[in-house]
Amino acid sequence: MLDVAVVGLGWWGRTIVGLLTDSERLRPVLGVDPEPAGREWARERGLAVTADLAEALRDPAIDAVLLCSPHRFHAEQIVAAAEAGKHVFCEKPFTTSVAEADIALDAVRAAGVALGIGHERRFEPAVMELQERCRSGEFGIPLVFEGNFSQDKFLSLPPDNWRLSPELAPVGPLSATGIHLVDLAVSILGEPTEVWARLSTRATTFGNGDTLSVTLGFDGGATASITAILTTPFIGRICVLGSEGWMEIRDRSHPENPTGWDVTTVRRGGEREERVVAPNAAVRDNLERFAASIEGEGSYPVTTAEIRSTVRAFEAITRSAMSGAVERLDRPS
Repeated sequence: MLDVAVVGLGWWGRTIVGLLTDSERLRPVLGVDPEPAGREWARERGLAVTADLAEALRDPAIDAVLLCSPHRFHAEQIVAAAEAGKHVFCEKPFTTSVAEADIALDAVRAAGVALGIGHERRFEPAVMELQERCRSGEFGIPLVFEGNFSQDKFLSLPPDNWRLSPELAPVGPLSATGIHLVDLAVSILGEPTEVWARLSTRATTFGNGDTLSVTLGFDGGATASITAILTTPFIGRICVLGSEGWMEIRDRSHPENPTGWDVTTVRRGGEREERVVAPNAAVRDNLERFAASIEGEGSYPVTTAEIRSTVRAFEAITRSAMSGAVERLDRPS
């Protein structure tokens, strides 16, 4: 059992604490939040509290930190945690620029601590099956990745919430939901080489957009087409189209409270297969795989190279959304 500090006790930090209530791997013992309301919430649930991350990092009883803070703080917090010898799990997006990502990854590497990332969609059973079937070549050459992850949760946020700020989250749908699909596209198609994004505000007053469409190009001609909307009722869909077949996954509910997935598979010469995959707690599974890697029980499945690739794509999508132009990605160094 690892004792952890949860940093940032807003919506997602509170969700993480709740999901780990009966975990046999991770035990939240300390809540870190500069806001009194967050600390009071944690105190009521039996956690020690502090407003100061440095205090948490000085505590020898803390094995790891789970960063649920706004992404503008991630790089400096990852570096501070690594230098204090704490393992780090960071919610998405890891950072918003490659320069910050390299600083953070270098610090983790130098300290020899474990690193996890909040891309819990990788841990959904249907998605893991899709990745394995693509790796095996069952669907032939992967040609196109299609994804839509849209929701209307942000309609209830106050206008001054940082998630709606064009300065703090300049492409709102990307950091909210779209980044999960970018990560999945990277995991299946590899390193993107170019991107075109269109961001608009069509149905809200959000200063950082409510509608995002992204096209990613990859080596060899593969393409990812991604949609993220912050005003339509929830819809989640992933599909990979290959030269020999395809597989589609449709979410029955928001991944925060999964109720299963409808999966359709078609292979050339075969019958159409439709089935339901039972729900699982992918968010907790991700966190517990992170904990298992700390204990030496297998490697964590999201590599640092993939984390960096997703940040590179995130940065390029942001540039394209602002410029309206196709943005090229340099070869990774």
